[in-house]
Amino acid sequence: MFSKYLKTLSILKKFLFINFVIFTIIGLFTIIYVNSIQANLVKKKSENHIKVITNTVDNITRLNVKFDVDDIRKFLFSTRFIFQNLDRVIFFDNNLNLIGDTDTLDLDPRSFSTRLDEIEFETLSGETNNQNIEDKNINLNQEKLVSLKDVLKDYSNSIKSGKSYTFIEENFNQFKLTTIKNVERDGSNVGYLAITEIANDIKTATNERKAFVIRTAVFVGFVILIFSFVLSRYFIKPIQNLVQYTKHIKEKNETQSNIENLKNRNDELGLLSSSLEDMTNELKKRVTHAENFSTDLVHEIRNPLASLKSASEILQDTNDRDQRIKLIDILSHDVQRIERLITDYSQMLKDEVALSKEKMNKINIEPIIQSVVDDYNNIHKVRKDIDVKYENDGKKEYLINGIENRIEQIIANLLDNSISFSKKGSKIFINVSNTPENEVSVKILDEGEGFKEKDTSKIFNRFYSNRPDKFGEHSGLGLNIVKNLVDLHDGEIEASNRINNIGAMIEIRFPSI
Repeated sequence: MFSKYLKTLSILKKFLFINFVIFTIIGLFTIIYVNSIQANLVKKKSENHIKVITNTVDNITRLNVKFDVDDIRKFLFSTRFIFQNLDRVIFFDNNLNLIGDTDTLDLDPRSFSTRLDEIEFETLSGETNNQNIEDKNINLNQEKLVSLKDVLKDYSNSIKSGKSYTFIEENFNQFKLTTIKNVERDGSNVGYLAITEIANDIKTATNERKAFVIRTAVFVGFVILIFSFVLSRYFIKPIQNLVQYTKHIKEKNETQSNIENLKNRNDELGLLSSSLEDMTNELKKRVTHAENFSTDLVHEIRNPLASLKSASEILQDTNDRDQRIKLIDILSHDVQRIERLITDYSQMLKDEVALSKEKMNKINIEPIIQSVVDDYNNIHKVRKDIDVKYENDGKKEYLINGIENRIEQIIANLLDNSISFSKKGSKIFINVSNTPENEVSVKILDEGEGFKEKDTSKIFNRFYSNRPDKFGEHSGLGLNIVKNLVDLHDGEIEASNRINNIGAMIEIRFPSI
């Protein structure tokens, strides 16, 4: 379901959606990380408190210090250097009476206050460190002031295996961290030890990291917006123009999309635009070619069809034997003419499809021409007593970049044409040579009637009209096919009448390699 919906989105929307998902995931992990910053810092502070408490308890036990005001006071004075990095260390006896407080160390030892009210704490809005106390049944009222004595009462009722308990107190100005633990001696509880520390650095670090994360998130969001704009402006919009361009082509809309600017780009989109336009122009040429060809083909077929119709009508009404023979000959000739047109047209279409898939290779045309000449001599020498002579300038290699079977097709079509217009017992010459212009020249010379047209380039047009009577044996496509194949090989073809001789000459020039 989701994948189907995603497929319907545009590239830009897909990009924005993916970035939104990524940004959301990063945001969730960021929130988790930010929320864990304070807890981790509190944990580190708490672990330090526990170390101090453990060392203090060990010293009290080692020195056999009693949990009364005098002994604890002496102990604090003698070991005050241990607590120099802490804000306050407080001792209580088993009855929760204050017996020692580092805040009084600067006072006269005899004036140690026993008033617990002086050690009141403000609203406890902090969190418990679950790793420092297992029993979480301490009932803290966070809506009113509570004293450390109240916390100790709850703690004393929840003591389990002597675990320490850490809580925080936070207000506008201060971030206090307090850790309390019971002190045991000979398996029984003798008092309590509390360590409180002003830990504003935790709040400062937390706020700084939160601010950094927020700035980073804003920056990333801004970068995504900028990148989306760039993507839309320089990539999505051009692609949309290309899509619009193809739609116009499909709908045969003469209105052109903005593709000229895209062609000037020096990137893949520029190459794609140029290729698309070239392909479009080539398709237009092919469509125009097909339309014109179809029109010409219809015109060419119409004449023999009209002749067939007239001859068949006359044939039905006449009883003259000689006339009927002539009419039958006309019918046969026209049928052959139509058959030849359809066959050549079909072959032409096949050639166009095949040519798009064939690749040029380095070939030697000498053995190709020799093979065609041998085949035609074996056939037409017997049928029409026409001899095909092959000549070259003494070389064995005439290398060009081409397609072997298409070169064979060119020579065969030209020989067919020459044989059709040659008299019985005549000769046809094929001459191959290298030109000074670094070309391979192939000349076909016959002893026929030659060309009537002064502009002999017209004979390569489809269905050339000004043709001799014997042309009726052909479709009028043979020389046009030859011209297209020569163009495919980047060659040139020319037709002319032989000088001082009867007959015609067709010359083909291929680039030599």
